[in-house]
Amino acid sequence: MALSARTRARYWRWAQYALLAAIVVAVALAADWKQIGASFFNVEAAKVLFPDIITIALRNTIIYTVCAFIAGSLLGLLLALMKMSSVPVWRWIATIYIEFFRGVPALLVFAAVGIGIPLAFEIRFDLIASVTIALGLVSAAYVAETLRAGLQAVPAGQMEAARSLGMPSWRAMTSIIIPQAFRIVLPPLMNEFVVLTKDTSLVYIIGMSASQFELTKMGQDGLQLPNMGLTSLVLAGALYLVITIPLGFVVRRLEANAAKTKR
Repeated sequence: MALSARTRARYWRWAQYALLAAIVVAVALAADWKQIGASFFNVEAAKVLFPDIITIALRNTIIYTVCAFIAGSLLGLLLALMKMSSVPVWRWIATIYIEFFRGVPALLVFAAVGIGIPLAFEIRFDLIASVTIALGLVSAAYVAETLRAGLQAVPAGQMEAARSLGMPSWRAMTSIIIPQAFRIVLPPLMNEFVVLTKDTSLVYIIGMSASQFELTKMGQDGLQLPNMGLTSLVLAGALYLVITIPLGFVVRRLEANAAKTKR
């Protein structure tokens, strides 16, 4: 007797579950758990990193991210307005900037800001300023396109209504259009914050003292400690997740709320 489509789908689903279970069991039996524990989850060795990995590395990672995000958001807003300007030269400048900084690796921007500019112009930045400038320049290119989409998503009638009430264009833009655009694009902006959090791992190219370490740098230096194995990197990765997982949850909630608002 021929099986129905629903029955075949159910059998196929159970076959996939069985295959997945077999793979998990095979990996579990083949793995050397004692060696894995010593190399990746050595609790005694990891204790050496505390409390510095929290009070210094995690704190610095958050500071670098927040500073870069603020700088990138402000510059990105300016670029978005330039991209929408009726003056061609502003649109050209914004387009060239966006395409350039979206096209070059962030590592090169760090090198230019932290090494190239000081050598060429004899200008010295402290580490936070260097990180803010480098990551802010890169982030602004992505934020600009996100904000431009948000600004264009605001109904044109909002500006027309404000103008009909005698409100100047600049005031209508700053008090009505831009706040609505930020609410529209808040989820992708939070995604950009997550990306910036991970990009702080590039700070090492500038050079830093121990008090300026971020998570990746402290994890790398921890590899040199006795019996550490890769535990320091696992710990650094776990602390990145402490930042990014809650942000991911916030993004999903914002997206869900935005979907409800549209309905």
